[in-house]
Amino acid sequence: MSEVFFFIAAIGAVAGAAGTVMLRDAFYSVLSLVCHLIFLAMLFLLLRAEFVAAAQVIVYAGAVMVLYVFVVGYVGGMQAGLAGPTGRGLRIVSVLFAFALFVELAIALIGSGVSALDTEGAPYQTGFGEPAEVGKQFLTNYLVAFEVASLLLLIAAVGAVILARRRSGLAQPLQVVDQPLSGLVAVVGLLFQQVQDDL
Repeated sequence: MSEVFFFIAAIGAVAGAAGTVMLRDAFYSVLSLVCHLIFLAMLFLLLRAEFVAAAQVIVYAGAVMVLYVFVVGYVGGMQAGLAGPTGRGLRIVSVLFAFALFVELAIALIGSGVSALDTEGAPYQTGFGEPAEVGKQFLTNYLVAFEVASLLLLIAAVGAVILARRRSGLAQPLQVVDQPLSGLVAVVGLLFQQVQDDL
């Protein structure tokens, strides 16, 4: 039964990821990403990581995706000119890059996965996926990646607000006054204040 569940979740995760990058409408692309994250949570359940699966659904498929849907609805996606240039040369480069990435992933999968087909897989580790273990990994081995991901989300939110302001015709530059706060915190505070004033 677990093999059937794995293949359903894996096919759904791959289809959701493919739909995220292949759909032309930004709103449907975000919905496809939500489906991808839900199927990833199903894969985490197979790894006995119930806490990680619940966090995946609540935090990413819930809160972060609501933010993405809000940004797409506010900025306008394809209609706002966010798609960028789509010339023939750019399409050829993107196909070549995708093929190179596929070859790299296939080599990594064949190199490590084929030898494990006849085995039972890695043994179950006590504490895997529990909140204490997740917190320990986030604050020790993966601290830099965790902070970079949070910084990227912050930059994406600030960029969406700036793009939305340009689209609505409010193009005055932000004036950051001398404050004891850091420059980034001051910019974010001013952006949120301007968005609140606009609403």
